Amino acid sequence: MTTDTAHRVNGASHADGTGTWAVLLPADRYDAERLVHHETLELTGLLTGPRPRPGDQVAVLVDAPPRLVALGRVAGPTTQRREDPDDPQSEPADGSLVVTYTRRSFDEPAPADALTLDGPVTALDPATFRALADRLGPPPERRSWLVSLDLPIEADSAAEAVRLFWSYVQELGPRELPAFVSPSGDELAMQAFVLGAEANQDPEEDD
Repeated sequence: MTTDTAHRVNGASHADGTGTWAVLLPADRYDAERLVHHETLELTGLLTGPRPRPGDQVAVLVDAPPRLVALGRVAGPTTQRREDPDDPQSEPADGSLVVTYTRRSFDEPAPADALTLDGPVTALDPATFRALADRLGPPPERRSWLVSLDLPIEADSAAEAVRLFWSYVQELGPRELPAFVSPSGDELAMQAFVLGAEANQDPEEDD
């Protein structure tokens, strides 16, 4: 799976003018996007090279090795600066890109080893984009889950215990606190998750 040289420079589009692109997720953003649900992805500092337009389709990838983790559409820029900061009449140079997620697969990325990326943003021909998106397969069926977080807290009142609870949640977050999840109606299948992955919370099983 490769990109076409002409498309890298001039962009690629379907018959309706919708462009198709690959966007590389910065390494330090992968965990943040995987641990907490976000409706949009905002990337900044994209001041050079080809740029997607609002409505264009985007494949979001991580590198080393290349893997597809999400699909989305360009929502538009959120901030702008001027080409010449000292001239308020100069053309705007937008350095941000906002992508609205349409499909997420952060827990089960699809391999994209054959895809050549030119940088943070790479234009793809429509056939390459479709072939890449097809690797995710059909969306999994949604179901109801019970998610809980139990913390033993010493406090002088119920209200104070609740305040401390939320303080701990904000301070420690999904990187340190185990969340317990089970399918609705099947509590015996409960699993603990830390850092977005199943984690054994029974010390006796580690022996």
